[in-house]
Amino acid sequence: MRLYALCDQELLDKKGLLLEDFIEIAKQKKAEILQYRNKSADIAFIKQQLIKIRKSYDGFLIVNDAYELVEFCDGVHVGQEDLMTIDKDIFTAVKILREVVGKDKIIGISTHNEEEVLQANKMDLNYIGLGAYRDTTTKSDVSTVLGNKLDKIASLSKHQVAAIGGVRESDTFMHVAYHVIGSGLIS
Repeated sequence: MRLYALCDQELLDKKGLLLEDFIEIAKQKKAEILQYRNKSADIAFIKQQLIKIRKSYDGFLIVNDAYELVEFCDGVHVGQEDLMTIDKDIFTAVKILREVVGKDKIIGISTHNEEEVLQANKMDLNYIGLGAYRDTTTKSDVSTVLGNKLDKIASLSKHQVAAIGGVRESDTFMHVAYHVIGSGLIS
């Protein structure tokens, strides 16, 4: 199992954990990737957090949505809805995103079904997040739980797949490169 640690600031605040605590847990668990997500802070705060993470974490650092801060990390992860804020056409949105972040940075997008995975195959991406695998308490907008179908859908991707949504370290997949674990890392 390869670990992709999802550090959600709202969850840290709710659990009374410091960013540094999460980073230490991710390092102990040998997380190869750490994504920092903060849906409510301003860009200046997110930038400060990315700088803090970079000082003590040597793996790949991904920022959620805030692609304007990509110079402070290794790449960006964007959800389907967030792509639509870049351009109404998701293919054009990814092209714009690639132009902005450059070829040397990582781009990942969220996918939720076979159709979105097949669309992603036509995009210049480094990986896709696929899920939700099971129900999760940290995201209220999870409309489709893929369960055991996730691995079959993952097999259709030409990109590396990170399983998202209620994933546990003990879960096994044949076609998934990374287990994305957030709250399960600190539970």
